[in-house]
Amino acid sequence: MSTAALTEALTQLRDALASVRLPLALPDSEAAGKSARDMVTQLDDYILPRLATLDAPLLTVIGGSTGAGKSTLVNSLVGRVVSRPGVIRPTTKSPVLVHHPDDLDFFQSDRILPGLGRSFDQAHDTSTLQLVAEPSLPHGLALLDAPDIDSVVAENRALAAQLLAAADLWLFVTSAARYADAVPWEYLRAAADRAAAVAVVLDRVPPAAMGEVPPHLGRLMTERGLANSPLFAVPETSVDSQGLLPDAAVSPIRSWLATLAADQASRQAVVLQTLDGAIGSLVARSPEVAGAVDGQVEALAQLRTDAEKSYAEAVRTIGVQTADGTLLRGEVLARWQDFVGTGEFMRAVEQKIGWLRDKIWSTLKGEPPQANEVKLAVESGLEALVREEGDAAAERAEAAWAANAAGRQVLQSAREDLSHSSPDFPAAVSRAIRDWQGDVLDIVSEVGQSKRNTARYLALGVNGLGVALMVVVFSQTGGITGAEVGVAGGTALLAQRLLEAVFGEDAVRRLAKQAKDRLDERVEALMADELNRFLRALAATGADAAIADAVRTASDALAEHRSGDPVLGRIERAELDPARRSLPAAEQPALTGEVLEPRDESEGYRVEVRDGA
Repeated sequence: MSTAALTEALTQLRDALASVRLPLALPDSEAAGKSARDMVTQLDDYILPRLATLDAPLLTVIGGSTGAGKSTLVNSLVGRVVSRPGVIRPTTKSPVLVHHPDDLDFFQSDRILPGLGRSFDQAHDTSTLQLVAEPSLPHGLALLDAPDIDSVVAENRALAAQLLAAADLWLFVTSAARYADAVPWEYLRAAADRAAAVAVVLDRVPPAAMGEVPPHLGRLMTERGLANSPLFAVPETSVDSQGLLPDAAVSPIRSWLATLAADQASRQAVVLQTLDGAIGSLVARSPEVAGAVDGQVEALAQLRTDAEKSYAEAVRTIGVQTADGTLLRGEVLARWQDFVGTGEFMRAVEQKIGWLRDKIWSTLKGEPPQANEVKLAVESGLEALVREEGDAAAERAEAAWAANAAGRQVLQSAREDLSHSSPDFPAAVSRAIRDWQGDVLDIVSEVGQSKRNTARYLALGVNGLGVALMVVVFSQTGGITGAEVGVAGGTALLAQRLLEAVFGEDAVRRLAKQAKDRLDERVEALMADELNRFLRALAATGADAAIADAVRTASDALAEHRSGDPVLGRIERAELDPARRSLPAAEQPALTGEVLEPRDESEGYRVEVRDGA
């Protein structure tokens, strides 16, 4: 496998993570969302650019707590003021990158930190990276002064975290007064978790505390996975007129950095260690993001189920009430009784030809008005039923969502008011019912083609047969009870007998089923349209199970390519300890956790702490 394959796997993971949407405030969503964004940023700012240019200078980011003296340290290491410390807190706001003039091309482009602008003048915002060329800085080494990790300004904290994630080497600065603070340790723990190259500078240590504070910090580092990280102690001392520390106070750090930069093998080991640790962190953290997406999808699936159940209940209720005689009450029953109660058509059917001759002309010109009145009554009754159930379904679905924390969030972000049916629903219901009545007339007309010249067919006509079929549809399950049995039940039976007289018993059963199926289909379509409002609200959240699958697939591929990469597959942990690298093996001091004494009060200390110290 090649580094090109590793780059492709990283790019696929980057794109998958960038697609992650966690709109619901579930217990793990905020942390997972931040993790996804942080990983995308680190891929863009550091991992992909660094993998493409492994020979680029070693980027050392100086980060730490407010007032720890980061800018003063950078200036003192360089020997002149290149990063101006702030007079009031927060201090450093704009990042300052100090580099050798010959290394300008590596940093002038957007090879790293592409989201930051470049400036050669002092900047005053968090979106611009100030570039400072310094001939005294060794080739292959760059120092980046970052804002405070615990700044009171959120933008500064975010930028500090972004810069530290883009570092080949962290030079983490804290003070004797604040080294045990929680925030610095969150960053140091994250560095240890991903095996990043880290060195710690303990600044402003009172001389009297040199024998106590640095070893204590060293033990804390060992306990938290940073036993291999160098620890430098800078004494509390006065600065010169430029605000620089005495050279002796920072010379151990300067010499260590210079030695690290001068040794190509050591420099590359640091780069590869941090790079591999960052990639390993992606592999470890990505499944948690995918799991958070799954949680969102599951929560949305439950909301979908709640809405679907509500509208399915509406369809079921309408299906029952359009077959159990419920609609053969009120206006529909009255209009049907008007239609058949005159006896006109019954006598026509019984007397067949004789009496019908006198009426045939009017029948051919159009059915009596009673048939149309029945149709209007059916239309009105059906419309009231469907609209009532549509409103009830919306109320049930909205109530179910409102009882769920995730549902409340979706309701708040929805573009439509889901607490009742849509504004277009009444018109859609009216149109669907008229279309169904048209279906019924078409069914009657189609089946009655061979009977159009019979007396029975002519006596009732298409409209009369149509309303009779509607009455039969509405009474298929015999739900009429009480006093209505004799009236409504009898008229429903009469409608069936009329149709049987024209089409035959078997044909009437088929007609009734066909007409009922058409009605159910139109009702289902109406409710599906209303349900779609809820489904659109869910879809608008952007949570997608396919994204979780894409993250997992890309993460698995990355793990495979990482282990087989010809460069990363052979790396060893960088040896950062200055004593072990700068002295012959026979002269290396024992690592006992002691403080190596300075020559005078202003000299810096190097504390060597190892496992078991």
